[in-house]
Amino acid sequence: MGDLRRDAQLNRERILAAARVLFAERDLQVPTSEIAQRAGVGAATIYRRFPTRDALVAAVFTTRVDECVSRILEASRDSDPWRGFSAAIQALCTVDADGRGLTRDFLSAVPGGASEFDDQRRVAEQAFADLVRRAKEAGALRAEFGRDDLTLVLAANAGLVQGDVAARRAASKKLAGYLVAGFRNPATS
Repeated sequence: MGDLRRDAQLNRERILAAARVLFAERDLQVPTSEIAQRAGVGAATIYRRFPTRDALVAAVFTTRVDECVSRILEASRDSDPWRGFSAAIQALCTVDADGRGLTRDFLSAVPGGASEFDDQRRVAEQAFADLVRRAKEAGALRAEFGRDDLTLVLAANAGLVQGDVAARRAASKKLAGYLVAGFRNPATS
């Protein structure tokens, strides 16, 4: 019985790894049959572990959510609010490029209505809002920067869909650099 559980756990891990790679390479609409083939399991095995496509997306999404929240919290602890703000924008764009829009989805609406991410989203949004407030108070960030501007950043970043993950990361880093420079308060530049 222990071997079956171990085998089932290994299958689950292989399915998640394959789904992460395929979602990053293409998008969330990758056919389940391709995920099964990449994982080396049958489609029925996927449905035993993840009864719906939304359950599979939510399981893959968990890793990205954790990374996204972690990066925002890390940036928000920087004693220099401008440096923290810049790091947060760079990190979010990189995570988003790696996951082909999963960060954008997390910060706007959770795929499949998976409400287990609501608390994490609130933590991330609050940490980013505090960082924005501190950067504005320090005079480093344009006064007109608002929550919708983060959505705009991630929408622009989502346009970087060409190439492999490394190419998307490089383009994302460049875009984030340009955007951060544009967000800087001209009086402090």
